[in-house]
Amino acid sequence: MNEFDSLKGIAKPARRALAGAGYERLEQLTKVTEAELLRLHGMGPRAIEQIRQALAEKGLSFASSS
Repeated sequence: MNEFDSLKGIAKPARRALAGAGYERLEQLTKVTEAELLRLHGMGPRAIEQIRQALAEKGLSFASSS
């Protein structure tokens, strides 16, 4: 079980996309941009928003796109 399985509201396709790309913990997502995650099949804007909120709760954020 990875950390994303415990996040409320993240749809199964998004969780599968994260797992398929090797992401198991929120901290790993601080090294990628939102745009990079949106390229994963099954990942959508709603999932990105939910992950953004979960990151913010831990004082973290996605990598900047610059």
